Formats: sequence, structure tokens, C-alpha cells
Amino acid sequence: MRLLLVGDIVGKPGREIFRRAMPLLRRRHDPDLVIVNIENAAGGSGVTRETAEEILAAGAEVLTSGNHIWDKKEALAYIDEEPRLLRPINYPAAAPGRGLAILTARNAVRVAVINAMGRVHMAPLDNPFAVLDRAVGEVRRDTPVVLVDFHAEATSEKIALGWHLDGRVTAVIGTHTHVQTADEQILPGGTAYLTDVGMTGPHDSVIGVETTAALARFLTNMPSRFETATGRPRLNAVLVTCDENTGRATAIARLSVGMEDLAPAPGGAA
Repeated sequence: MRLLLVGDIVGKPGREIFRRAMPLLRRRHDPDLVIVNIENAAGGSGVTRETAEEILAAGAEVLTSGNHIWDKKEALAYIDEEPRLLRPINYPAAAPGRGLAILTARNAVRVAVINAMGRVHMAPLDNPFAVLDRAVGEVRRDTPVVLVDFHAEATSEKIALGWHLDGRVTAVIGTHTHVQTADEQILPGGTAYLTDVGMTGPHDSVIGVETTAALARFLTNMPSRFETATGRPRLNAVLVTCDENTGRATAIARLSVGMEDLAPAPGGAA
């Protein structure tokens, strides 16, 4: 079976290219389950009911997130209403929402998706290694097919988690940095690994932000208002193929789709 994880959607440009690219991705790769990280989907930071439902309507089946999940206050209520929207599982138990979902994919196989967040240069949440030990043990009673979206800053922490969970999950895929890495591999125990899947949004930018404002911050150390960029939208994703009976990964491939790869939008040029 094939699991498709789409990297962090950033603002309207990211939502638009995701909507436009999904038919192509379905034709080319026929994924059984589509997981999308949407923590920057609303105006470049956070998520709203409207943006989440737009992305679900465009083809997402599970929505993951990270440290920006609470940036729009309406997410606090919405996340309790929408079981397909996840927040990192290592938030305290009193936080709204849930950190994992188990659902039936298009090929009728049960799949567990777990969202976790790192602690290096991030918020001091519960230890993701310990929390994931417990969560993986529980979900494997239901299915061997388990994908982890690890939203983390430090490359070392992501790689360490991949090795820690090797042989116990189907894939450990990193998100958060908005830059797609080239280290896709299948670890010895059969776990697919990628340090960061990248960004779905405007790539003529500084990780999704207009370059002028980002440069001003670096040049002056003064506050500047960040706006979502618009130039050169591109979708970054990763496709993991696995044995549905064992959960072991058999292949992993990075994907990158630009507007130039898509048919012109109805009524005008792409």
C-alpha cells in the first residue's frame, strides 16, 4: 500500500497548489491514504475551520500539525470536533484534541497516523520518545501500518527518533523546517525515514515569508511584520510504499510538483 504525506501547507498559495496537484498525484501514484501537515495553512500561521475543510475537500484524509496549531484561536474548539485533525501527541493530556488517528485507508487496510513534536529549540513538551513508545505499542494492537509525522527543529532529534522507532513503525517523516531534505532511506528494521518532507507553498520566499520582511529582520534585528509570500508555489511530499501485512516499508520517494507540472487553471493560465 502507498501512504502520501504532503509537507507543511503555507497560506493560500499552498492550499491552491495542493488542490490543483491532487488529481495529478492520484493519477501518478494512486495513494491509499493522504496525510497533510496544515499548521501554517491559514495566512501562513495556524489553521481555521475554513482552511482545514478546504484541504479535506481537496483530498486530504488526515491533517497533522505542530507548534503553530494554536495560532488561530478557533482551532481550540474545532480540533475537538474534527477527529481527522491532529495536534502533537506529547502535549499535556489536558490540551484540546488528539495526537493520533486510526482509520481505514482506501484499500480497506487500517492505518495509524501519529503526530509528535520535538523539544530541541521547541516548546518543553513531554518527551516524544517516551510518549511514542507508549502510543506505538497501543496502536500496533490494531494495525502494523503506523506513520509518524515528527514536527521538529533539530536534525539530530529527528534522526534519533527514526532509529529509536526502526522496526516498530512504517515511517518516521519529519516536518517543520519547510526545506525538503535528500536523505530518504529505509532503515534496517524496515522503517522509512526522511528528515523533512518540505513545504507546500511559495518557494520564492524565506520558508514561506516575503523575502523583504525576513531580510529586514536578519539585517536589523528589529521587529518586522511577516506576510505570506506568493511566488513560485510548489508542493513537496513523500510517498511511502509498505507491506500492509507487516507494516514494513518497501520504498520511499520524495516528490516535488510545481505549477509548471499542472494543467492550466480553468479560465486562464496556470
